[in-house]
Amino acid sequence: MINKRLLVGNADDAKNPPPQVSAVLMVAEEQNVTVPSRIVYAKIPLKEFGEPTVTSLCEAVEWIEAHVADHRLMVCCRAGMGRSVSVVIAYLCCVEGLSYANAVKVVLTRRPGGMPLPRLQEIIEDLRQRRRGRRDSSLA
Repeated sequence: MINKRLLVGNADDAKNPPPQVSAVLMVAEEQNVTVPSRIVYAKIPLKEFGEPTVTSLCEAVEWIEAHVADHRLMVCCRAGMGRSVSVVIAYLCCVEGLSYANAVKVVLTRRPGGMPLPRLQEIIEDLRQRRRGRRDSSLA
């Protein structure tokens, strides 16, 4: 559990989420899971141990942002240690406004052994700029 609304899990957790979880985001490219019918579900595939693209990370952050207010949400990948952790770090940075260092500290304190994906900090900065640009252009 990362915070009151957001959890990190593995592929087995996605198949059988705890009762308090009502939404699951699967970010493992190679995992195809069937979730219980009560679960809101999406899959945004990221390659294991690879750098996420700004586009896929943006899609994942936006999905969480759209669902986290109404659901207790779990982000899952194969082991629940790399891609899922990285997506949650990106969400904390881009939506909740944490610095990269603070987001990593929060997530890894609650998910010891987690390993952010390569170049995650730079990709999150690109994503922040993209989101700011969209926000600025919608105000003009």
